[in-house]
Amino acid sequence: MAKAKAKKVKVTLVRSLIGRKPNQRKTAKALGLKKINSTVEKELNPAVQGMLNTVAHLVKIEEIG
Repeated sequence: MAKAKAKKVKVTLVRSLIGRKPNQRKTAKALGLKKINSTVEKELNPAVQGMLNTVAHLVKIEEIG
């Protein structure tokens, strides 16, 4: 039985974290986003999806496959 391939997403920080609520700053840091235009690739699972929902207005999300 073949395991389904996990979806991956490319997340790029496009808005500044200055003046944001502490939970949004911590979430961005936990995702690995430090500076504007920094990009990370993550496997999409419920935990990461919740983190992306928290900072959705600050990031650009692209599905990789």
